[in-house]
Amino acid sequence: MFVVVAVTGGIAAYKTVQVVRSLVLAGHEVHVVPTENALRFVGAPTWEAISRHPVTASVHDDVAAVRHVALGQAADIVIVAPATANTLAKMAAGLADDLVGTTLLATTAPVVVAPAMHTEMWRHPATVANIETLRARGVHIVGPDEGALTGADVGPGRMSEPDEIVARALALVEGRRDLAGLVVVVSAGGTREPLDPVRFLGNRSSGLQGVALARAAAERGAEVRLVAAHVDDGVLRDAASPRIRLTRAGTAAELGDAVRAASVGADVVVMAAAVADYRPVDVADAKLTKESVPGPRLTLELVQTEDILARLVADRTDGAQTIVGFAAETAPTRAELLERGRRKRERKGVDLLVVNEVGWSLGFESGDNAVVVIGRRGEPIAEASGSKRAVADAVWDAVLAARA
Repeated sequence: MFVVVAVTGGIAAYKTVQVVRSLVLAGHEVHVVPTENALRFVGAPTWEAISRHPVTASVHDDVAAVRHVALGQAADIVIVAPATANTLAKMAAGLADDLVGTTLLATTAPVVVAPAMHTEMWRHPATVANIETLRARGVHIVGPDEGALTGADVGPGRMSEPDEIVARALALVEGRRDLAGLVVVVSAGGTREPLDPVRFLGNRSSGLQGVALARAAAERGAEVRLVAAHVDDGVLRDAASPRIRLTRAGTAAELGDAVRAASVGADVVVMAAAVADYRPVDVADAKLTKESVPGPRLTLELVQTEDILARLVADRTDGAQTIVGFAAETAPTRAELLERGRRKRERKGVDLLVVNEVGWSLGFESGDNAVVVIGRRGEPIAEASGSKRAVADAVWDAVLAARA
């Protein structure tokens, strides 16, 4: 396969070296097209050694071969990594003032973009609008992840890991469509149970894993019904796809209603949302204040919410429907983690239970995850760790194996 890797001027360019190396070792013909600024981070000799092809950033080199459009015309796929805020703006505007720009305008191949920038730049309205424009044109966006950035900054804007970029790119071209023909429901995010008009009882779920599950299913050919509880708009942007239909929900009761409605006629239901186990018995009509509450303490009475997952299993009329639960657990040992997973799978009656250990710095609000999938007999049938997209693909692999 003929792959063009466009490298733009960001510090994450060092990670793109591994992207190119992985593609070359997989047997693909890789041509690197850097910008002049990219060469200030990683030099041309490195790109030539890794790609095994000459490298230039100029539209004036190899003019006889019409290189400024020939690369784009020949490409089976184009990967832009890292894609800086400036590059995204130029792509959205259709500018072609360098070899990267002319290559992108000349290609009809799938384009995969891996953004990398500081959090403020990623969240800027101009960048948000540019990403929406590119998505509307069919450009595939991978990431960015949340984590350590240049300097002391931490937040969304970190370029996705090379293995994820490569996997997403190759999946587009090699046509992994093993979920084609299936209708799947995925829930994501954390529910919020109001205490008063201002406050709520909630959890730390970001929705990243649920959105990754929805995106992976869509790219593997499924029709996806995504039910999102509290998920930031920035996270939900990765779920923008013609194959994904989005429904929003707030409380556990609202999520239950939405998931049950979406599950009608579905082949697979994956409950990845973090649903509150309890809700306040009474919700105040006005904000609770120190003046309105007598004494220095406030006592809340809570009642259990409906067990959405168990009800989905109990109400299931289609014997072919596969129901998958998620269990976020804090366990002192792996053996205890697995035992809790076994008990929960049996109690809920689901076909598969995905167990992941969480804690103050594990699982939630992170780009990575580690899970064990418990099967019908209570045995671990799959394990996965790494990016939440990699975990999502492993979960879908386990679902297909169970259905088979």
